Amino acid sequence: MHFVLFTHSLVSDWNHGNAHFQRGILRELIARGHSCQAWEPADGWSRACLLTDQGPGPQAAFQQAFPELSVDFYGDSPDLDLLLEGADVVMVHEWTNPDLVAAIGRKRQEGGRFTLLFHDTHHRGVSAAEEIGAMALEGYDAVLAFGEVLAELYRRSGWGRWVFTWHEAADLRLFHPLPEEERQEDLVWIGNWGDGERAAELQEFLVEPAKALRLSGTVHGVRYPEGALRALESSGLRYRGWIPNVKVPEQFARHRATLHVPRRPYVTRLPGIPTIRVFEALACGIPLICAPWEDVEGLFRPGEDYLIARDGADMTRQLRRLLSEPALAEALAARGLESIRNRHSCAHRVDELLDILTRLSAQKELTE
Repeated sequence: MHFVLFTHSLVSDWNHGNAHFQRGILRELIARGHSCQAWEPADGWSRACLLTDQGPGPQAAFQQAFPELSVDFYGDSPDLDLLLEGADVVMVHEWTNPDLVAAIGRKRQEGGRFTLLFHDTHHRGVSAAEEIGAMALEGYDAVLAFGEVLAELYRRSGWGRWVFTWHEAADLRLFHPLPEEERQEDLVWIGNWGDGERAAELQEFLVEPAKALRLSGTVHGVRYPEGALRALESSGLRYRGWIPNVKVPEQFARHRATLHVPRRPYVTRLPGIPTIRVFEALACGIPLICAPWEDVEGLFRPGEDYLIARDGADMTRQLRRLLSEPALAEALAARGLESIRNRHSCAHRVDELLDILTRLSAQKELTE
């Protein structure tokens, strides 16, 4: 089959974690003999920010790291007949311009022979519900939502059984343990500041424990305001800015532990949805401690795949324990890696996607 993906960016992962999963899914599809084409806007925000921040080097590095991925760019008035040429399956990510979302849907309604999927991997379904609710999805065959609580929002809006929960996962071709690397420092945290949705949480679960334990380590991410940078400096952790996702496994391998500090909407309004970093960290075999989030869908084994810290004081205790007990750290990493390999790789998600497409195809045959 020929898959066409409309994404905010595949080239840039600057404050754009969705690129991680999309790259992994396309790579897995290609490895199975399918063809894939990604389209992204020529003026996309993430890629523009990356060019401003880092220059043209990362785009060339992307092409070197992912030579099998075909990515092209469209302008303000794209020729959809060209962009959709030969498509069997079209996936449109929720960060796509709403006018383009609607136009692709009309192409499907006008007789397009492809299966059309809307892919939602963000908290805007609750934090910007009017924007998502205004999306013209009438021509779409189904919605893929990256958590059951988000899928239920679409069902309540009338999508019924044509909403599928499709979690993110780790690309095991990229994310895996690197035992040859020496664990030189204590703690690494990789995440973007964003719009301050977890400012207080980062202070409580990252800055204060690192300061109290005098930990060595590194923080990577973008959009950190001056106040956040001063707080990191006071913690003793080094802030190193943006890191390309292909370099993240090396950073995990060089540190003894990492944290998951979810953004507030994922704790209060979309429980059960971890970020992509949880999957990637566990895939790399680094011990993980999570600030509170509720795994309502049973994706993992809390307390076995990762430790849970109830508050900042508990995070300090858990970090001290983890860093002083090598056997605990080793067992935790092994169980987390086992869960990823058994259930949460991009290969598993492609299996799920192909099953969804089979079900949709059967439904089409009944109705045509």
